[in-house]
Amino acid sequence: MCAKQRIALYGGTFDPVHLGHLEVARRVQELFEIKKLLFVPAQVAPHKVGKLVSAPLHRHAMLALASQDDPTLAISTFELESPDRSYTIDTLTHFVSEFGETADLFFIMGADSWSEITTWREWERLLRVVNHIVVTRPGYEIEDYPTVRDRIVDLRVSKLQALLPEGPRIFITDVVLKDISASQIRRLASAGRYSELTGLVSKPVATYIEKYRIYQESNERKFNC
Repeated sequence: MCAKQRIALYGGTFDPVHLGHLEVARRVQELFEIKKLLFVPAQVAPHKVGKLVSAPLHRHAMLALASQDDPTLAISTFELESPDRSYTIDTLTHFVSEFGETADLFFIMGADSWSEITTWREWERLLRVVNHIVVTRPGYEIEDYPTVRDRIVDLRVSKLQALLPEGPRIFITDVVLKDISASQIRRLASAGRYSELTGLVSKPVATYIEKYRIYQESNERKFNC
């Protein structure tokens, strides 16, 4: 029998997608031998309801521009096309159903999301549906949750071995070096300081932001996510 392909799901608002996101994608692909990574932009993340987010069309377009030169990166519009607000548990259940037994799925989240995981809908079931990868910064303290402690593999202190057969695992890694803030990018764009986007977003994304003046009406009071 052929080995299952490994597919990673990377969710978020991506407002905008920046080089930090792309480094997370690249590092995770290398470390976990991921065959394909799917960006899953949210219509509106449940924990960001009430906060202004750029139109799905713009966020999808910027993701397409940022990933256009890498055939291992793709975009899913599952959440963007959902008529109702999608919760992560719904999204993961959808992809498990879609890929069935043909793939091992990994869901990527940041340390900030991990610190709030107990507020997510059906969080303990969510952590058992697929493998999870928690991407953090060197020296950052990770929240400890006793009920899932036995399934955590801390790659900061041990090397990745073959995946354990007992079920989905939660992997902690700090291999990502870039620490870029989307709110910083929005502030710069709002002020018309487009030349300063170099090193924060890819060139096609910077050009798109400037061309369509996406964040010209924004300020950190509105865009504070």
